[in-house]
Amino acid sequence: MNKKLEQYLEDHSSPEDPVLEDLYRQTHIRFVNPNMVSGHLQGKFLEMISLMIRPANILEIGTFTGYSAICLSKGLQPGGKLITIELNDELSAFSHSYFCRAGADSKITQLTGSAQNIIPGLDLLFDLVFIDGDKREYIEYYKLIINKVKPGGFILVDNVLWGGKVLDKETTDPQARGIIKFNTMIKSETITEDVIIPLRDGLMLIRKK
Repeated sequence: MNKKLEQYLEDHSSPEDPVLEDLYRQTHIRFVNPNMVSGHLQGKFLEMISLMIRPANILEIGTFTGYSAICLSKGLQPGGKLITIELNDELSAFSHSYFCRAGADSKITQLTGSAQNIIPGLDLLFDLVFIDGDKREYIEYYKLIINKVKPGGFILVDNVLWGGKVLDKETTDPQARGIIKFNTMIKSETITEDVIIPLRDGLMLIRKK
């Protein structure tokens, strides 16, 4: 996106939560691939979606440093719970410290390990799922969670444009290939409907019928 246009969008959106602003800054200072953090515009969008749905249970695949989990947790019903799964155990203490600073630690359960191993053991139905893990595994995540999403529930999927590489059918980028296969599969699904929103690197919003 044009930098001036992006700045205009940020300037005309509600201001970033100070805790999230610091989380964003520290992520860029301390971690490799800081671009994986959601950031102001996407974070506010996730928050708004959650506030509209008012979910009792949210599942997030891919915590990273916790920005998106904090945003999503803001729409939970009283007593609601967000479960977030992260493969990298070195990120847990950092993200938990910000969950505490945001006052969201009592609402967020952190699980560390492979989503493929963890999800089958979750005995819950989810109103909202956010998929933002390894792009090569998106189809696996979807197949694991679709029967755990309530009818009328929603799935948000990040990075579905992958820097425009989805337009290159001959790409050898394994992450891009994973996204292309996932997008193609979703288009053929009959139990869901979807729309791709060109926010940042592309967000797909899926509704289970």
